[in-house]
Amino acid sequence: MCGIAGFVNGGGEPADRAVLVRMTEALAHRGPDGSGFFTDGPVALGHRRLSIIDVAGGAQPLANEDETVWVTYNGELYNELPMRATLRARGHVYRTQSDTESLVHLYEEDGADFVRGLNGMFALALWDSRRSRLVLARDRMGQKPLYYAETPGGGLVFGSEPKALLLHPAVARALDPQSLARYLFYEYLPAPHSIWQGLRKLPHAHLLIWEGGRTSLVRYWEPPLPTPSAQEPFEAAAERFWVDLRGAVGRHRRSDVPLGVFLSGGIDSSSVAAALTELEPARSVRTFSIGFEDPTFDESSHARAVARHLGTDHHERIFSAETVLELLPEVAGWLDEPFGDASVLPTHLLSRFARTAVTVALGGDGADELLAGYPTFQAERAARVFRRLPDRARRLAGSAVGRLPVDHGNLSFDFRLKQFLRGAGEPPALAHQRWLGSFSGPEIAHLLVDPNTLDVEAEHLRRADALAPGADPLTRSLWLYQDTYLPEDILTKVDRASMACGLEVRAPMLDAELVDSVERLPAEFKYGRGQTKRLLKRAASGRLPASILERPKKGFGIPVARWLRGPLSPLVERLLNRERLERQGLFRPEEVARRVGEHAAGVRDHRKPLWTLLMFQLWYDHWLG
Repeated sequence: MCGIAGFVNGGGEPADRAVLVRMTEALAHRGPDGSGFFTDGPVALGHRRLSIIDVAGGAQPLANEDETVWVTYNGELYNELPMRATLRARGHVYRTQSDTESLVHLYEEDGADFVRGLNGMFALALWDSRRSRLVLARDRMGQKPLYYAETPGGGLVFGSEPKALLLHPAVARALDPQSLARYLFYEYLPAPHSIWQGLRKLPHAHLLIWEGGRTSLVRYWEPPLPTPSAQEPFEAAAERFWVDLRGAVGRHRRSDVPLGVFLSGGIDSSSVAAALTELEPARSVRTFSIGFEDPTFDESSHARAVARHLGTDHHERIFSAETVLELLPEVAGWLDEPFGDASVLPTHLLSRFARTAVTVALGGDGADELLAGYPTFQAERAARVFRRLPDRARRLAGSAVGRLPVDHGNLSFDFRLKQFLRGAGEPPALAHQRWLGSFSGPEIAHLLVDPNTLDVEAEHLRRADALAPGADPLTRSLWLYQDTYLPEDILTKVDRASMACGLEVRAPMLDAELVDSVERLPAEFKYGRGQTKRLLKRAASGRLPASILERPKKGFGIPVARWLRGPLSPLVERLLNRERLERQGLFRPEEVARRVGEHAAGVRDHRKPLWTLLMFQLWYDHWLG
């Protein structure tokens, strides 16, 4: 796993190597094992390396046989070995064992269509000197990040993280006010948007082609639609899914450095670990989990139960609340966009712990978005009933729920019920986002000082309407999660939290062959009979303890609600006080003060909006303060 950066100048002006070096070195945390630079006239490609495959010989940027095609690449290819055999049979000569080299040879064969046959996670930049063409690409599901900006004179600059692009002289360091509204709505920035004015994210499953000073975006893959009716019995589909998952895990375990498995005690990571133990002796499988001294948020006992059941070589560490809080000041440094998902903190602690023993870890990410694993899918069933109630009954329900006493525990009953009512009366696409997010569109308009606040809810609904037209409602919801929440929250969290300590995390659930197979399955195989992740639970039955299969989804949480009233209250006062907000000129002080006061007094639970604001302020102080 690595970091990439570079640029191409419009008008043919020679690239400044010193600029390239500064940009690339900003990504040293992503690749602590070495750096490489290539310049050729107007183009500059930089690379920071975390050595995983061909440790001795896989340095980048890397070229084809006659050095007319160069690539800088961040990722792993899981179908590279058969691809290599095919390319060798066509006459291509390999100089390394690195999977990177297959990219340049495949491009020689297929041109820009080379990405269509890749099974992997990647962000890459490829320079074709014969055509004076720069190609940027991001993997199907968005596991690896890639940002870009067009520069004056028809140039282009790119990098794995914004911090690299901000070191290019043509990129200004300015907040995009429209994207501030998007952040408050989503708690992250959905592609193609970024918090930085002029910077864009390359969306997942897209190519960007720069040629002659012009750029074009091409979507190279879309999920296949489900079959209209079951082509095989559910039981057979579940067993085939397990075979496919085991195959994906087998492809993802290729590494020339030590490898382990994240084990949370949930069904997703536990299934990955179980599949790996079917491929190699269980005692050789290293699993890693963390826990917390606060028993309300500690899930380590479930991970231990899975490790005992499977017989893995299990490693565990328990952290105090103080350890998590100590991370906050440094988080803003490696999160160069505001990010409101609090689970980034424990994810980083787990990554840092695993990195003491391994360089690569397998995780369970992606299963929820492919197989309808979130409680929001159950909430949608209840919302359909709620929407049919008379207006008076809905108002009475809202009034009754509003009078429930506040409980600041993790996913407490009153929190879940109040969060449900925030979206229950809305169209499904908007309901799901209100359940997940911190602020609704009207709340954002009331919070921000700027009178020209973007209508984020209308933009979100337009996005949802463009996905899977004509498909069943569950598939449309899943595609929306796969287009927004998965790449720009879940996968961004894992990428930043792990790369901050030089750990590569892979997601076998997002293997291209497995994804294509799952997407084609009927919707009722994913969520049916009131059961989330129905297919996975059936496939894992008998392979994992029954207690793990029956556990409700809990997530990788921390006690944010309580911390905001306790150890975080001084930080809240420092970052969200009236004088500061008035100087900053972004948020209405009275609206923020109301939320802070109500939460402190215990009369309302504002954990999500206050945490979202707090994380923005930490980011703002580090990058714009």
